[in-house]
Amino acid sequence: MTSVLIAALALILMGVAYQQGVSRSRALSGASRLHSRPQYHGAFLALWATVPLLLVLLIWVVTSGMIQDWYIARQLPADILPGTTDYASAASRLRNIASGFGVAGEVAAWETEAGEGLARFMTILRLSIVALGALVGIACLLVMRARLSPRLRARNHVETVIKTVLIFCSVVAILTTIGIVLSLVTETIRFFTYVSPVDFFFGTVWNPGYSTTSNEASGSYGMLPLLVGTIMISAIAMLVALPVGLMSAIWLTQYASPRLRNVIKPVIEVLAGIPTIVYGFFALVTVGPALAGFGEMIGLDINATSALTAGIVMGIMIIPFISSLSDDIIRQVPRAMRDGSLGLGATKSETIRMVIVPAALPGIVGAILLAVSRAIGETMIVVLAAGNAPILRFDPTEPVSTFTVTIVTALTGDADFASPQSLVAFALGLTLFVITLMLNIGALAIVRKYREQYE
Repeated sequence: MTSVLIAALALILMGVAYQQGVSRSRALSGASRLHSRPQYHGAFLALWATVPLLLVLLIWVVTSGMIQDWYIARQLPADILPGTTDYASAASRLRNIASGFGVAGEVAAWETEAGEGLARFMTILRLSIVALGALVGIACLLVMRARLSPRLRARNHVETVIKTVLIFCSVVAILTTIGIVLSLVTETIRFFTYVSPVDFFFGTVWNPGYSTTSNEASGSYGMLPLLVGTIMISAIAMLVALPVGLMSAIWLTQYASPRLRNVIKPVIEVLAGIPTIVYGFFALVTVGPALAGFGEMIGLDINATSALTAGIVMGIMIIPFISSLSDDIIRQVPRAMRDGSLGLGATKSETIRMVIVPAALPGIVGAILLAVSRAIGETMIVVLAAGNAPILRFDPTEPVSTFTVTIVTALTGDADFASPQSLVAFALGLTLFVITLMLNIGALAIVRKYREQYE
């Protein structure tokens, strides 16, 4: 309820401030020329009204835990000393009682009274903080409204705030990426203290042992079976998705009528909205048995759960990624290029092959890269359809395993997260990261080459 109240209060305060700024600036425009448009004055007041409110709420979020601990310490009996296990257990019970969660065992009378008191105290404090934030926001609104003048550089202030927010978001994205990489690298280094990097990167057997202690590694941790399985399934998926997706995009943009295109394209894009677990069931129940039956007809032994089954269904899943993105990219090719080719006597197919597709190739490469990344990172289809057999084999009709499935297996269960059986997931994740980075570098090289040719 408090969250809804805060959101409603912030929206109402923002709307009122914006309207006040617009109306005030329009009234001032009759006396002299405004430096900024009324919309910027409204945004200027809206920022000054909502940012102080959000700052007060941020301070509350940072300090609420300490205030709650202070109140709990005053409610606990004197015989429960801070820093002990009993103190932590009693404080946790009071928090659960105050939040409405159940507690194990019999609840003492003092616990009930203290928990209810904590709930009342925190509710009153939250409402007081919301009221304080509202008062601060209203006060800033009134002060800044009085400072509005025709020469106020409201646009500069608003754009500075927007620029700061954009920089902050960019920094957050960069720091998040750096944090992910550092976490992968540090845990991978810990894993390599148990397992030799040579054995991990060049080993051909994946059979991790589960020891009773976390300071030793038993079994084999060769990742080549997982790498081969990942590449095999991704390659099969791209062999299915790339021609179908690219050809459908060319047909939709160059041959289909507008009415037919408006029907076919949404139907193709529906494939992107189907959950991957549904694709997994489809592969396990329908595609796998169908491939096994087809293999019997032609004299081949095709397992129902195999790399071929997972790759075909995964290719069907990523068709919309290539088709829709390539469709949009091809439509962005200047019409003058196509008309010039046709005017010089080229046929429609020659124009598509020699002008339109090369001109749109950088964007098409990006679409293919997105599809490859989607295929490499897929988990549910592989879990259900590939057989989860980490064995080094190059036969697509046999069960295999991939990086993502092994990561899920390593991080689930009762294994200690400090053991090599769990740390190997970080090494596999870092390897996937490097593979994706190499794909990005290769795609950028292709894009740069063809951009120089057509610009």
